[in-house]
Amino acid sequence: MADVDLTNCDREPIHILGAVQPFGFLLAVSRDWIVAHASDNAVAFLGLPADDLIGQSLTQVLDGHAIHEIRGRLQIMRGADAVERVFGLALRPGGEPFDVAVHYSGDLLVIEAEPSRADSSLEAASAVRSMANRVAERKSLEDLFHEAARQVRALTEFDRVMVYRFDQDGAGEVVAESVRPGIGSFLGLRYPATDIPQQARALYERNWLRIIADVDAVTPQIRPALGPTGEPLDLSMSMLRAVSPIHIEYLRNMGVGASLSVSILRQGRLWGLFACHHYGPHHVSYERRTAAELFGQIFSYMLESREQAAEAQHVQRARNLHDRLISAVAASASGPESITPFLGELCGLAGCDGVALHMAGQTASLGKVLAGEPLEQLIGFLDAQGRDAVFHTHHLSALLPQAADWRDVAAGVVAVPVSRQPGDYMLFFRGEVVREVTWAGDPNKPVSIGPLGARLTPRQSFEEWKETVRGQSRPWTGSELAAVESLRLTLLEVVLRLTDLANAERGKAQHRQEILIAELNHRVRNILGLIRGLISQSRDGASTVQQFFEVVSGRVQALARAHDQITQHHWGPGALTELIRGEAEAYLAAKAERLVLSGPDVLIEPQAFSTLSLVIHELVTNSAKYGALCDSRGKVHVSWEVDGAGALKLKWREEGGPAVRRPTRRGFGSTIIERSIPHELGGEAMVDFRPEGLSVALRIPGRFVVQSVSRAAGPAPSTRKSAQVSGPAHVLLVEDNMIIALDLEGVLLKLGVRQVDMASTVSAALTALDEARPDFAMLDLNLGTETSIPVAERLLEMGVPFAFGTGFGDQANLPEALSRVTVISKPYSEKALREALAAAR
Repeated sequence: MADVDLTNCDREPIHILGAVQPFGFLLAVSRDWIVAHASDNAVAFLGLPADDLIGQSLTQVLDGHAIHEIRGRLQIMRGADAVERVFGLALRPGGEPFDVAVHYSGDLLVIEAEPSRADSSLEAASAVRSMANRVAERKSLEDLFHEAARQVRALTEFDRVMVYRFDQDGAGEVVAESVRPGIGSFLGLRYPATDIPQQARALYERNWLRIIADVDAVTPQIRPALGPTGEPLDLSMSMLRAVSPIHIEYLRNMGVGASLSVSILRQGRLWGLFACHHYGPHHVSYERRTAAELFGQIFSYMLESREQAAEAQHVQRARNLHDRLISAVAASASGPESITPFLGELCGLAGCDGVALHMAGQTASLGKVLAGEPLEQLIGFLDAQGRDAVFHTHHLSALLPQAADWRDVAAGVVAVPVSRQPGDYMLFFRGEVVREVTWAGDPNKPVSIGPLGARLTPRQSFEEWKETVRGQSRPWTGSELAAVESLRLTLLEVVLRLTDLANAERGKAQHRQEILIAELNHRVRNILGLIRGLISQSRDGASTVQQFFEVVSGRVQALARAHDQITQHHWGPGALTELIRGEAEAYLAAKAERLVLSGPDVLIEPQAFSTLSLVIHELVTNSAKYGALCDSRGKVHVSWEVDGAGALKLKWREEGGPAVRRPTRRGFGSTIIERSIPHELGGEAMVDFRPEGLSVALRIPGRFVVQSVSRAAGPAPSTRKSAQVSGPAHVLLVEDNMIIALDLEGVLLKLGVRQVDMASTVSAALTALDEARPDFAMLDLNLGTETSIPVAERLLEMGVPFAFGTGFGDQANLPEALSRVTVISKPYSEKALREALAAAR
């Protein structure tokens, strides 16, 4: 006898059962429209036995108008698993109307039809819109689930509708339900992962809706049973697909006479189901089922949006912590101790009971953590698991038996490798949470021989069965793990810096020399690219060579002054007042006294200093030429404050000058004022052309401010002619420096690119890829606090060609999978870009 275990259900071929449910019939036709398969019950609907239909042309079976409608649906069908539908279609001349679904199964076109049911009470689009609006009003996830279950039950009229969510281990839990009075509640019950086999879960991801109208119905067979290749017809996408005998027995054991399942997907993966039960036969019209399917899709997007918003908020906290960690370590020479003040925030971010940094045999910790021999055993276990990714578990003793003795402290662990050396980890600990789980029956199915032969017999009891779970912590949520994962590179960078401090003097000196050379090369190339962009973008506003020279010279000198102020403090934060006074004194001379400053002592991080310097330069020069400082009367008031989030809010207000008129055209100077800070720093800029004087409000995020990302649209395409290439029409440009991005956009447009989408961060770039597939992408390798490697990996998956741009030249350190990608050194040349675009054809 064959072995019987819990994988028997997983191996059952539920997609090729060779039969259909009797509420409709099936035809499968070849590419030349010859009937290759037919269900036995076709005679009841078409008047022709299945054996007589085989080999006939579809034109001899169905009405010409029906075939025309089916061909029209095939014309708009998209995707391997696409299903198209026609409602109220007469298949025979003068015959009754049918609801028809068509899809491809291999080389065969499958046509399924069921008699149309008059459903005058339903207007599908209006019903689904009303359902979605009612659900969207719910604030909490719990209320969202309950309202969704209520709406689906009202639509389908099933006795019970449950929202069934899958846990990390595959088990399901009823998190909401709407139920007919008098039949009891399943709310809160859990079902083992084996109740829904793996191949059934895979079909739920492909096919949004599954109906079983009558578990006791006799299922008509499909003729012939095997096709020309000797294989049965694949019914994975069929609406009429018959039901597995094991699942029929399972439903009978529950007392269920009919069921309906609507998938709930998150990022294409099965999150859960709307599981509908009826305690007798119950058929729902195809139109009403389609409305339920559409609602399931809308609900999936709604749920995904809410969960992603929560995760994004969590990841943003991690990013803010990243910025402060980097700044603290960069400004400190104290070694690992510089991380210690952040352990509390790291612990809060991961939602843990204790956190420990174990590095080079030393441990810094906060809260409840392992120490001594248990810690060494855990680290030895982690080293054996491989160090390529973050390790996490909420049940450590299942993997490391001796951890059962540590469950009060370390029932669950997240371990982040923080260096190349074994044993160096950031560890997050969670203690045991003893909990009582209520199952719908004993989750351990008894292995026995049932009426179906050597297979696993479905559970027959669904009475509440309580289990006390020990040795496990509260599971780590997706948002917590995403935040920890986002911090991994931060911790690696931090610890690598700290490790450098502990290296031997000779090795340390050599390493620093290499870094300095690469950094110098990177900065020089970036500065050259920045200056090239300034020159290119400034020429349109100049009418003479002298005017052009003065504009460019002023902007370059503003950058030079900013660079000088930063380097005076060894590339540390620079004072805001020095920045503003430096610009005023350099350009206004005696008029500088009419610039009135007020605000607390604030320092600006180097990453933001140059950007803000350019903005202040443009404000000063504009005021001196056209605004309050162009005569002898006007004044400019510059005030600033730091808000509760640590962000700098700066106001520029002019008064007493000529009346202000809104400009009829926007030059590059206005672009710098309005778009530099939002694009490069993720801040805000508001410009108000008030008649009594220009008013500008700026907001610099707190990570660039010391007291203690939106995409920008490019300028109008240049009308200058350039040698165009026959290449990509749509390019994604990922560049964190706005001026370089604007300049590069202009070059691409001149080279014949019709659409350029710009992004300054990895998240913005990935969002752009979700919205539209470009023909080519240009990626700045270094995006400040992150790299564009995740974007490159997504482009590889999509098959989109791309190139890297970098200020590190040949020293760009790329993963092996990306080692063959073209790398263009900054500043970008038109020749290099032309060659990259031509290669992408």
